[in-house]
Amino acid sequence: MAEESPSSTHPLLPPRTEDDRFDWLRLLRSRRVGVATFYRLMAEHGTARAALGALPEIAAKAGVSGYEICPERIVAAEMKLARTHRARLICRGEAEYPEALCDLSDAPPLFWAVGDPACLARPMIAVVGARNASSLGLRMARALAAGLGEAGYVMVSGLARGIDAEAHKATLKTGTIGVMGGGVDVLYPQENAQLAQDIPGAGGLRISEQAMGLAPQARHFPARNRLISGLARAVVVVEAAAKSGSLITARTALDQGREVLAVPGHPFDARAAGCNMLIRDGAALVRGPEDVIEAISAMPTGERGPAAQERQSAPRQMKPAQLDPGTLDLHRQILARLGPSPVTEDQLLRDLARPAGQVAPILTDLELEGRVRRAPGGFLALVG
Repeated sequence: MAEESPSSTHPLLPPRTEDDRFDWLRLLRSRRVGVATFYRLMAEHGTARAALGALPEIAAKAGVSGYEICPERIVAAEMKLARTHRARLICRGEAEYPEALCDLSDAPPLFWAVGDPACLARPMIAVVGARNASSLGLRMARALAAGLGEAGYVMVSGLARGIDAEAHKATLKTGTIGVMGGGVDVLYPQENAQLAQDIPGAGGLRISEQAMGLAPQARHFPARNRLISGLARAVVVVEAAAKSGSLITARTALDQGREVLAVPGHPFDARAAGCNMLIRDGAALVRGPEDVIEAISAMPTGERGPAAQERQSAPRQMKPAQLDPGTLDLHRQILARLGPSPVTEDQLLRDLARPAGQVAPILTDLELEGRVRRAPGGFLALVG
C-alpha cells in the first residue's frame, strides 16, 4: 500500500471513546500503514474501525497476500505499558494536540506524552546542535535556552547528549519538551536518563510517536527531527558539523516554514562548519537570545506553513537547476548507484571512480534534501 495524500471524503474527527483510541493506535501500528496512509484510510472510511475492516481487502488488491492487521494483543500490551509509565495518548483533533503540528503534511496522527501537556500550548523554540559540543558551544546553548525560557518560550530539543541536553537542563524550571527517537519510556542515551526523568517532574514533557518500549534506531531520528522543528516557531543551531543531523533538522524547518537561526563559529572548527554554512545561505546570525526573539518578532503573527516557507526558502535552498552540468551529472550518478540496500561510501567512491573531495559535498546536499540517508558504519542508502 503506497503512501498517498488523503482525500476529503470524511473529515478527520478525534477519537471519542477509549475504544476509538484503541482503534486509532491499532490502525497506525498495522503493517504498511504510515502517516499518509492512515489519513487516507480515515478520509475514505470515516473511522479507524471501518478502516481496519477494509485493510485486508485493500492489501489484497495491492498484491499483498496474507495481510493481517495489527493484533489486538499488541496494542493492548502497548497501552498497558503506557499506563505503567504514566504516558498519555494525544490524538490529532484533541484539545491537547499542538496547533503547531497541524499544518505539517506529515503531522503525527497520535503520540505518547509523559509529563504536563500544557507545555504544548505555549510558544516554543527549538535549540539543537552537536553531540560532541565544545565547552563554548555548551555555554552558548545554556545561555540561549535560559534567556529564551525567561522570555516565556518553551524549549524543544531531542534529549541527545551535548547541545540538546544543555538546552533542556537550562529550561527545566521554565518549560522544556524532549522529543524522543524511540519509545517515550526508553530513556536514551543512558547518560541522559536522569535528565529525561527530571523533565516531567519539573513540569515539562517527553513525547514520541514511536511505540512504547521501542528502542531508538537510526531510521527513527529524521522523523523525530521533523517534530522538533514542527513544534517550534524557530530552530536555533548552536554547533553542527557539515554532515550532521542538526543540519537535516534545519532543512526540515525551512521546508515547514519555520525560522532558522545559527550561532557562528571559527572557520577552522569543524563543529562550526554547519552553522557557518547556514548563515552563508541566509540563516539569521545569533549572538544571544535577543537575536532570536527579534527574528521571531519580525515574523507576521501566525506565519507558518506555505507563506513562511515561500518567504524563507527562496534565498536558502539550493535547487538542482542551479547546479552546473558536471555537478548535476554527478548527482544523477550517485542516485543511480544507490538503492534501498546500504552500501559503503568507499564502495560508492570506487564505483564512481571519483575522489572523495568531489563526492562528499554532493552526498551532504542529497542527505539534506532527504534523498540519501546514512547508516552506522559508513553505509549509504536511498530514502524511500
